[in-house]
Amino acid sequence: PIAFMLWDFAHDTVLSGSSAGIITVSVVFVFVIGLAVAAVCGYMAGLIGSSNSPISGVGILVVLIAAILIKATFGDTDDSHVQALVAFTLFTAAIVFGVATISNDNLQDLKTGQLVGATPWKQQVALVIGVLFGSAVIPPILGLMYDAFGFVGAPGATEDSLAAPQAGLLKDLTQGVLGGDLDWGLIGVGALIGAGVIVIDEVLTRTSRFRLPPLAVGMGMYLPMVVTLIIPVGAFLGAYYNKWAERSGGNVEHKKRMGTLLATGLIVGEALFGVVFAGIVAATSDDSVLQVVGDGFDKWAQALGVIVFAASVAWLYNRTQRVSCTEVTK
Repeated sequence: PIAFMLWDFAHDTVLSGSSAGIITVSVVFVFVIGLAVAAVCGYMAGLIGSSNSPISGVGILVVLIAAILIKATFGDTDDSHVQALVAFTLFTAAIVFGVATISNDNLQDLKTGQLVGATPWKQQVALVIGVLFGSAVIPPILGLMYDAFGFVGAPGATEDSLAAPQAGLLKDLTQGVLGGDLDWGLIGVGALIGAGVIVIDEVLTRTSRFRLPPLAVGMGMYLPMVVTLIIPVGAFLGAYYNKWAERSGGNVEHKKRMGTLLATGLIVGEALFGVVFAGIVAATSDDSVLQVVGDGFDKWAQALGVIVFAASVAWLYNRTQRVSCTEVTK
C-alpha cells in the first residue's frame, strides 16, 4: 500500500520517469526510519505521555534524512523538478509521521488499559477502529480549515490565514536541501545550541529543582509568539491551582484532577468551536458572518475579548475550587 500511494503521488508529475528509484528508496526509508521513530516516540508516550513524545524534534531529522536520500537518488535537479521533489519528500515524511503518531496513541492507550485491567485483544480492536475513524475525520476537517481560512505559505493565503509554523519549517528545510541553498552552518549552530541546552538541563536536574527542557527551548525559538504566549500563562495558572490544592488539604489528587479536567475542557472547547466556526465561514464564504459591531470597533473588541476571557477563566477556576472541595463518596 505504501508503494502504491507513493506511485500514485508521483506518476502524473515530472518525476514519473524516475519514480521507480525514488519510490524504492522511500519505501525502504519508511520501513527502517518508521520503525525507529515509532520505537522512540512510542516509548516516550508510554513512559510519560503523548504530550512528551519528541515527535517534532524527530520529525525534523526525518525530513532532513529523507530529503538527502531522495536528492542522492534523483541526482542533479533543475527548478522544474525541485518543487515536485519537495512535495514527494514531504509526502514520504508524512507517512513516517503517521507511523509515529499512531505509535504514540497506541502505546499510551495500551498502558492505560494495562493499568485498569483492560482485555488486550479488545483494546487492539478498539485501536484499529480509532485509526479508521481518525483517518475518516481528520482530512475533511483540515480541508474545511483550508477552505475557510487558508494556511500561511499555501497558495491564496492572506494575513488572516492560519499559521502553520511547523509545516513551514519542514517545507523550508526540504526545499533548502533539494534546492542546494540550505545554510548548513546554521544547522550546525542549532545543533551546538541544542547540545548546550541538554548539558545545562542535566546540570540543573542534578543540582537544583529547576529544568531547562531542550525541546521546549527549540520550539520557543521557531514558533511564533501568538502560539506560545498562552502556554506560560496556562503553566502559571496550573501551578497556582496545584499549590492551592496542596495547601487546602483533603483529597489533593481529586482537586488536581478537577483542575486538569478544566484545562482539558478549555482546549477541547476551543478546538470544537474552531471547527464549527470554520464550517460556518466555509458555508457562507464570509469570515465576518458572526460580526455584531462595525470594523472600527476592532481594537476595543480585542481588549474586551481579553478581559472577558480572563474573567471567564477566573470564574471557572473559582467554581472548580468550590466543586473540588466536595468529595464524592459512593
